[in-house]
Amino acid sequence: MKNRTLSFAKRNLIEMSRDSLSYIFCVAFPLVMLVIMSIVNASIPKEAGMTLFRIDNLAGGIAIFGQTFVMLFSALNVTKDRSGSFLVRLFASPMKSRNFTGGYFLPLIVVAFVQVIIAFAASFIVSLVTGTELSVLGLLAGAVAVIPSAVMFIAIGMIFGTIFNEKAAPGMCSIIISLGAIVGGIWFDVEGVGGFMEKLSRCLPFLYSTKVARAAIKMDFGFDTFLMPLIVVTGSAVVLTALACFFFGRKMRADLA
Repeated sequence: MKNRTLSFAKRNLIEMSRDSLSYIFCVAFPLVMLVIMSIVNASIPKEAGMTLFRIDNLAGGIAIFGQTFVMLFSALNVTKDRSGSFLVRLFASPMKSRNFTGGYFLPLIVVAFVQVIIAFAASFIVSLVTGTELSVLGLLAGAVAVIPSAVMFIAIGMIFGTIFNEKAAPGMCSIIISLGAIVGGIWFDVEGVGGFMEKLSRCLPFLYSTKVARAAIKMDFGFDTFLMPLIVVTGSAVVLTALACFFFGRKMRADLA
């Protein structure tokens, strides 16, 4: 049973490694945004008191922003397999639904972890250039702390990939990417804006994901700054993963009927 999951996961990892778009969106694009926002931060007068794009804050936001593209590839992997006869043939094999879901999740978690390591390494270089203090230990803590949010985004992508076809699923992911960037506090201080925007952000897990990443990098492990957001993100990841398994299992049974 374990070998079936690992074999399927290996196949999916190889497929992703052959796709040039995975390198562009999962690695290159977040790094480009990191550089652009660092340049923007350098052009902001210190008198303005704006610190959102300072590298100790930006690094965590970029990590979460990058994970939204892992979500996109999660959806694409499932829809691509569904559009052909590959999954239909595998459904007739001894593999169970948990083997399929595990086979999709495992390589994407690896991709998400490698992605955040690359982003944090680039962030550390930026911190040296700009003279902003950034702890290596904090970056390592951040890399571990964002794993629940990675699982959450992968689960969302798998749900979209299972429910929607190959044309609709990327569009739904694009909505989440935009929504996550807006209400997730990645590009602007959503809590400072207040009003409806702040209320909406507190009802969704994206802002809490960004908070976890930023707090871990700063080694700020207080309840309000780190533990409570981590509980929200982890709980969301568990619920969404369960839903992803449920929808995929139901789709599998329907195709076998």
